[in-house]
Order: sequence, then structure tokens, then C-alpha cells
Amino acid sequence: MLKPDLNLIRKYNQPGPRYTSYPTAPHFSEETDKQALAAQTESEDSDLSLYFHIPFCRSLCWFCGCTKIITTQQDKADHYLDLLEKEISLFLPRIKPGRKVRQLHFGGGTPNYLTPAQIDRFSSFLHSHFSFHPDAEISTELDPRTLTEEHIQSFKNLGINRASMGVQDVKPEVQEAVHRIQTDEHNRNALKWLRNAGISSCNLDLIYGLPKQTPESFEETLHHILDYSPDRLAVFSYAHVPWIMPAQKILEAKDLPEPEAKLKMLEKIITILTDNGYHYVGMDHFAKETDPLTVAQKNGTLQRNFQGYSTHGGVEICAFGMSSISQTSRSYRQNFKDITDYGQAVSEGHYPIDRGILLTDEDVMRRDIIMSIMCQLHLDYSAKSEQHGIDFKQHFADSLELLKPMEKDGLLELGEKSLQVTEQGRLFIRNIAMSFDAYLAQGESQKGKFSKTV
Repeated sequence: MLKPDLNLIRKYNQPGPRYTSYPTAPHFSEETDKQALAAQTESEDSDLSLYFHIPFCRSLCWFCGCTKIITTQQDKADHYLDLLEKEISLFLPRIKPGRKVRQLHFGGGTPNYLTPAQIDRFSSFLHSHFSFHPDAEISTELDPRTLTEEHIQSFKNLGINRASMGVQDVKPEVQEAVHRIQTDEHNRNALKWLRNAGISSCNLDLIYGLPKQTPESFEETLHHILDYSPDRLAVFSYAHVPWIMPAQKILEAKDLPEPEAKLKMLEKIITILTDNGYHYVGMDHFAKETDPLTVAQKNGTLQRNFQGYSTHGGVEICAFGMSSISQTSRSYRQNFKDITDYGQAVSEGHYPIDRGILLTDEDVMRRDIIMSIMCQLHLDYSAKSEQHGIDFKQHFADSLELLKPMEKDGLLELGEKSLQVTEQGRLFIRNIAMSFDAYLAQGESQKGKFSKTV
């Protein structure tokens, strides 16, 4: 069982990328050729992973770092769905016949801001324009505070078979401090309705480091959450970045926990969850031993992208809506974050691409190395040499040298033929991966761009 070393956490807890992409989002550029980005696509036998960003929320959670629109005007969602359908229609001619959807995800914002009728409308559009694998993973994020059984039935009709819900903390004083009142009844009703509808795969998100939290109070939250028996848990460290997310300035006067208190919370998170049958996947994520995420990591097929960890590789991620990020094997492209810019581009018949990056051969290789560390916790030098046509140890001699102090600290084992992340090192996979990041190696400052690594 992993017991976190708090001294090592203090030593390595520095700003660094989460590696949902490589190169990371700060390297996307508005100067990249938009037509070249739009033309990027995969072969006709490659599956599709669709992402739809639904930005609307009825009220503002003060900790939130998402791209969102706070409104109670339901007709705005109708107009937004018009734009989504126009954007998809612009994209469809690029899709070669025969390609099927392997994965679909609704993110936000709040996808269940949409009414059941609006969900039904969009569902009909999607199923008339895309072909789905019979076992496609179709998932959505949900807000239990505004969720109804009718919402769930509409999502079920669309094909949803996995749901993710933000809980953050069950303590009323914490909820009040972050402007998100969410009762135990909200949570239990949502889980009951989902399971009654046959959507048995439910994930919950928690955040530690919020105002009013203590190690003792968060331990109580963890035990409370275990009673819900979620299939997966994502337990994120709150990143206080008011210079990026101005709404977080409201929390300045609140009681944010001291760094030492956050470390003790992290220790409790790992200990309690692993003691209660959850596998520590890495990067804040835990899953039951039988969950596909755990199975994928153990058999070496786990992937990572802008939706986090995934069991589906070799797919083209086609993302729609404001701020959404698409991925091919050789590119990333991001839509406009502002609804006006996004809407104007789509209405004029243009791809709403704001920025992106075309990957070099070196980028593609380093992405593979970094994602192998993040997902499989292992590198086979010979296999990577053969895959990329290089002498791995020679090409990455500088990176391996950077890892030697981490080896001395017990975070990894550098053998003659392979690199293996240790149990203790799972906590520091971002730090390990950073050693292979050529952009960071160029001496670029990380402060202000990234959250801390642990």
C-alpha cells in the first residue's frame, strides 16, 4: 500500500503541466495556419471521440476554473444548440464514410442545464449524422442540484452509459464558503435515478484545499462518499489562480487551508481510498479494481487526453462548442473561448478555430514518451527505440540524467533496459514526465501557467 512521504511532496510540489496534451496548451498559437489545422484528420478506419462543451450554469461556483456562462435564460441554450449543429455540419464533410463513434462526452458548464426537450433535440441530430459502435462509451457530466429523472431519461435515450458528478465536499460550511450548496439528498437522488435507469457506472469529483476544509473534516467527507460507492473518484487539489480565474478573488478572504493541512488531506485521500478497494491510477484518479480504467492501466492500454484518463486509444477527438479542444495524431486545435467570437465564426460558415499547433516528429515522439509515463508508469527503452527509429538512451540522455535525483529519492528505477515508476513515484508522475518536456527544458518559466504537481 502506498503511504505518501510528506517530505518528498514538499520537495517536488512545484508548478507543472497536467499533460492532457503534449505540447501543452500554453504552446498553442493564434498564428498557426487555421486552414492547415482544419484539414487535419485521420484515416477512414480510425474511430471518433466526440466532445461537446455545454457552457451554461445557473449560478457561479467560486472555485470553478471552467469556461462557462452564468445565466437563467433557457432560450440561450436553444441558440447555442443551433450553433453546435452548424459547426458539426461544417465538420461532417471531412469525415470519410464508415468511421464510427467510439466515445462521446458532454462537458461544461452544466450539460443538464439543457432541458429534456433540448437534450432530445440534440440527440436526434447526433444519431442522424453519426454512426455509433454498439459498445460506445457515451458519458456526461451532471450537476445533482438541478438534475431530474426526466433529464436522466433523455440522456439515457441518447445512449449515455456513464455519468460524472461534482460533489466537491459534503460539509455545509465548505459548500457555503464556495457558493455551492449541494445536499446529501441531491447526491443520493441523482445516484438512485442513474442506477434505476441502468446507468450503473458513476464517477464523483471531489476537491481538497477549499476554504473551511481541515484534514479531519475531509476525512469525514471521504467516508461519507464511500457510502455512495462510486465506480471512480477524481480528487483534485484546488488550484487558487485568481489571476487566471477572477471569480476566485472572492475566496481571498476565506479560510484556505495551509499547505501542511493540504498535505495531510492528500495523505488521508490515498490511504483511505486504497484501504477501501480503490486502485490509485495516478493524477488524482482512483477506480475500483474491476473498473475498465484500472483494467486498462494494468494491461497497458490506458490513454490520456483533454477529458483526463481514457480507455480508448487511436481515436480522433473531434470537439465542438466554445473553448473545446480537438486532437489528431499530428495536431491540436482549440475553438474560441468567447461565445460572441465562436458564434460569429460559425454563423459565417467558418471553423471557429482560435489557436492550435501542428506537431513535429519530435513532438509526436515526446508525446508518446510522456503519455507512456503518465498512463503505464513504465518505459521500455528497446521498444521505444524501435517504435521511433532512435537510440532511446542516447536521444534522451539529458532527460535520464535529470531523473537521477528522483531515482535516489525512490520515485523511479532507472535500469539498463527500462524506466519503472515506483509506488511512491505515482504521486510524482508529472515531475517525472517533465524531464522529457523539451519546452520546459528550454528554460521556460512554469509559474503562473500551471498548477502544482501534487
